[in-house]
Amino acid sequence: MIKLAAIIDGKALAAEVEKESLARAKRLAEKGIVPGLATLLVGENPASQMYIRLKHSACSRAGIRSENVLLPESSTEEEIIAKIQELNQREDINGILLQLPLPGGLNPQRAMMSILPKKDVDGFHPLNMGSLLLGVERLVPCTPLGIIYALERLDIRLEGAEVVIVGHSNVVGKPLAAMMLNRNATVQVCHVFTRDLAEHTRDAEILVVAAGVPGLIRKEMVRPGAYVFDVGINRVGDRTVGDVEYEAVSEIAGAITPVPGGVGPLTVAMLLRQTLKAAEEQTGSSQ
Repeated sequence: MIKLAAIIDGKALAAEVEKESLARAKRLAEKGIVPGLATLLVGENPASQMYIRLKHSACSRAGIRSENVLLPESSTEEEIIAKIQELNQREDINGILLQLPLPGGLNPQRAMMSILPKKDVDGFHPLNMGSLLLGVERLVPCTPLGIIYALERLDIRLEGAEVVIVGHSNVVGKPLAAMMLNRNATVQVCHVFTRDLAEHTRDAEILVVAAGVPGLIRKEMVRPGAYVFDVGINRVGDRTVGDVEYEAVSEIAGAITPVPGGVGPLTVAMLLRQTLKAAEEQTGSSQ
């Protein structure tokens, strides 16, 4: 009988974070502080609208006040930046999140750089990214933070661990590599130009896949007993699937995240943590 991998239940872990976050929010409320998050959505992308709803629902459960600022799809970069600057000036807004992607033709880089670093709950501002590379983790990208949180909750020792990350985006791959290095893991980062991907992935005690390619990682590419984090969210027909062949890889991995229900809920949960951290630091109420 084949023993299947343990499921890394992102929903359950996220529920724990929400509970912890609500307790932190209540402590702030006792001091007359209500943490606030503003999301900025440009246009009417259905997937983005769904993600915004999920984030606001989580905020409601965690005692965080949230509001969504909606701009028309015809908005210019200057109009988006002007709205962000308005939010920067508001004392009741501790965190600002610009929902990506922006409508075609708009480069998000300038807009994201206009968010004050202390309110950059996505962790994408160059000041926050630079601090991360220097080993000072201030506000950091939520998906890598969620993966680190899960590993810590699973009591996985990162010092000296062989970590392979497939995908070198600014959102997941690069910041996660830095966070792993900050914890003294040995890290390989693979991407579309990597030759013989399987040669690298089979080294991984911890394998993180964020390539956006359905079924990229097959059973023979995974080290027995590895911890596998599938960040991919792909629509194939009427199904949502990851970058890992879940059923087959489950037969060899030690533990694996499902899609959906794995890394996604953790990402949203880390947004709560980041917003609370920003609120505590801005009001001098840090734990």
